[in-house]
Amino acid sequence: MIDKVNIRQLPTGVPGLDDLLGGGLPEFSFNLIAGVPGGGKTTLAHQIMFTQASPTNRALFFTVLGEPALKMLRYQQQFAFFDISKVNTSIRYINLSQDLLQGNFDKVLTRIIEEVKAFTPSLVFVDSFRSVAQLGKQGPRRLSDMQRFLQQLGMEMTSWQATTFLIGEYTLPAADASPIFTVADGIIWLTQNIYRDTMVRKIQVIKMRGQAQQSGFHTYRIQDDGLHVFPRAIANDSGTTAPVAETSGGAKRITMGIPGLDVMLGGGLPSSYALLVVGPSGSGKTTMATEFLAEGVRRGEPGVIAAFEKSPSQLLSKKLHMLIKAGSVGVIDTHSLSLSIDETLHNLITAIQRMQAKRVVLDSLSGFELVLAPEFHENLRESLYRMIAVLTGMGVTVLMTSELEDRYTDLRFSPFGSAFLADAIIMQRYIEVAGSFKRVLSVAKVRGSAHSKELRLFDITDDGIVLGAPLSGYSGILSGRPRLDALPCISREDGRM
Repeated sequence: MIDKVNIRQLPTGVPGLDDLLGGGLPEFSFNLIAGVPGGGKTTLAHQIMFTQASPTNRALFFTVLGEPALKMLRYQQQFAFFDISKVNTSIRYINLSQDLLQGNFDKVLTRIIEEVKAFTPSLVFVDSFRSVAQLGKQGPRRLSDMQRFLQQLGMEMTSWQATTFLIGEYTLPAADASPIFTVADGIIWLTQNIYRDTMVRKIQVIKMRGQAQQSGFHTYRIQDDGLHVFPRAIANDSGTTAPVAETSGGAKRITMGIPGLDVMLGGGLPSSYALLVVGPSGSGKTTMATEFLAEGVRRGEPGVIAAFEKSPSQLLSKKLHMLIKAGSVGVIDTHSLSLSIDETLHNLITAIQRMQAKRVVLDSLSGFELVLAPEFHENLRESLYRMIAVLTGMGVTVLMTSELEDRYTDLRFSPFGSAFLADAIIMQRYIEVAGSFKRVLSVAKVRGSAHSKELRLFDITDDGIVLGAPLSGYSGILSGRPRLDALPCISREDGRM
């Protein structure tokens, strides 16, 4: 029996990309980096090259009819991955424009072979390879010559134990007609589109022979340190919400940190549940979230908060500031527009793993919709579902807040129908008592568990939320214009459920 060949995987140096590729780039593979102009193809190639290049792992970068090497280097050296000490030592640039202008594929191939033999590189890049392919459009003979050129180039690079990258600007129709897409072992496709003045970039690994890559499109950003890919996180088979059977049978419960609220929830919030706290502005949603995180810290359960409505410098209460300053609660800075679900979830997962967090707060879903890139609004509900499934599948307990206008006559839990995400729902509202507003809360839902149906007054003090006694003589949802002239009884005008 012959042992199978083990193919070494090369790290790309691009955060998130190795996960998409199935572990890294196969050594000695023949790859195509393709896409639209401005998508970051050359930057991606340089990021990979500078990650891999060393005195014993040298790289050749052939430029064709694209931008001149000096101009390209001027911009590429602005990125953090660029190491000038590697240029002309571990990395060499060769210009093929004069050879290509003569229109002779054989001469171009001969020049590449000569340079490879002289430098013995482990990595070879040709940018922009589309310039070579354009010559094939001058007639059937040219197209045949180009296909033969591609096949010979691939065979030569593999025989010299070189990992090769061809870089070119392609549209999808051009890709269907190009033989390079058949010859290539790996194809990485970069796209960018503008949605309502917002640039959204996505990457797709169309093909990677010999290993299982992640399918579909994934968002990426071009930052000071180069490309950063945000793979689409997917909940595993066992990772959604906590099983209902376990809950009713005595699953672990966590305390909310508000005296009396655990009793209303039926003994605390079941671990790994998603709790939605909904109410109008100023009703105490963020205060409840703060108490939830503070109680976790007291019990040795670190937390993470993603504040979509405030920047870290504006963050919330003095208590929360102290928890963050002490390192007990991590904060995700989401105060930048054009976020994607993938990027947000990636940042959350990174913070959870770094802090070993057990509690997560999303404050608020209404604010999240504002900072989300417009392209993602159409699929907001299913994207939120995936986010919550991944987080609860990691074993963390999630508290989400959502702001709603209190219309008194309507019973709603979110402005975009996200109540289905929640395993438990706490509703906060205002009522009028003797000419002044009072806050009330009730537990609307705890999946698979008995919970209180009471409506209770509460106050927000320097010590946090303080629950009052149940409101007697009332059995339903407030409607109409609720008014109390005396406690504990509530008079209800033309109420309906």
